[in-house]
Amino acid sequence: MSKEKGDIAEKKAVSFLKNLHYEIIETNFFAKKLGEVDIIASKDGIYHFIEVKSANDYETATNNLTSSKLSKIKRSVNYYIQTNDIKSPYCIDAIIVVD
Repeated sequence: MSKEKGDIAEKKAVSFLKNLHYEIIETNFFAKKLGEVDIIASKDGIYHFIEVKSANDYETATNNLTSSKLSKIKRSVNYYIQTNDIKSPYCIDAIIVVD
């Protein structure tokens, strides 16, 4: 997938979350040597660390959520929580965009 398609999918995901009254805290949080979190949002006192995957079909997009990718996301989330002294509950979510 091209960077342009990825950016479009992330914008769609942000719009989707805003329509559901999530507060978007940050997009494309990058932790050097650890990984990236596409969207960090908050709703009802819970932090949501969101990975956005896009493909021509649902199965392809979900198959791109590999154990390696999930491991990088978890390390990035832990880094963000520690460096920002987050005490709130949190979860890791995925948004699948089929184009």
